[in-house]
Amino acid sequence: MLEKLEERKTELEKELQEFTRRRDELNQFAKECAKKRDELNKEVKELVEKVKELRTKRDELNNKTKELKAKKSELYEEIDKLYKEVDKLRKKIDQGGRPLGEIEKEIRRLEFKQQTTVMSIDKERAIVDRISKLKRELEERKAQLEQHEEFKRLIVRIRELKDKVREITNEMKVCGDEADKFHEDLMKTVKELDEKRKLADEMHIKFSESKKEADQCHAEALKRRKDIRDLEKVIKALKSKQYKSKEQIEREELVKKAKKIYEMFKRGEKIDTEDLLILQRAGLL
Repeated sequence: MLEKLEERKTELEKELQEFTRRRDELNQFAKECAKKRDELNKEVKELVEKVKELRTKRDELNNKTKELKAKKSELYEEIDKLYKEVDKLRKKIDQGGRPLGEIEKEIRRLEFKQQTTVMSIDKERAIVDRISKLKRELEERKAQLEQHEEFKRLIVRIRELKDKVREITNEMKVCGDEADKFHEDLMKTVKELDEKRKLADEMHIKFSESKKEADQCHAEALKRRKDIRDLEKVIKALKSKQYKSKEQIEREELVKKAKKIYEMFKRGEKIDTEDLLILQRAGLL
């Protein structure tokens, strides 16, 4: 019985050692995961701020482009009104020819088509040639009509407004290019943010799972430690009982032997010093 209990105690001690080792490994791994998760969350926080900043800059540029576009439309409206005045005046001083406003609108239409439509090289070259021809026609007609003072004044004003339109167009292009760059950076940053956030979530899951398993190992280790303590108490009690039984047997043998010596003493037989010591130990003296 005692031997089996000792063997069970040895098994429990091995299990305790294994659960303790596994618990410590899992806690260390969980600690590393938590550290990595926190580092990633810090990077995520920084990337979130960067995304906000890039989006703000992009939206500011897009809004500015919209404002410039609206201003450009207003200038075109003013230019169209001036061309109507020019055409009225032209009808008075020039009885033939195509209206200048109509030529201007066709130029704008072709330029817009060139900028927004995918076409073959031959078609694009034909449009470019047509635009050049219309611009020459427009300038030649203007030059002929500019001899008239009122007409000249209107044409000068139209040119001033068209210069402003060109300035706004250039500014719109700059804003658009910058907005596109910020948008591209924004998309890259959002992608990086999603990847970092995903990694942080994965690290948190690994941390939680490792911590949970470590806690389970710790609970098992505590259970083994308690079982060992309980076994030690039982083993100690059994050993104490066995020790008392041995003492009792020795005591009985001593008393039995002492009684024999005492009987010898009563009969007057000679006893030695050792026999006296036995009688003394047995309490018969």
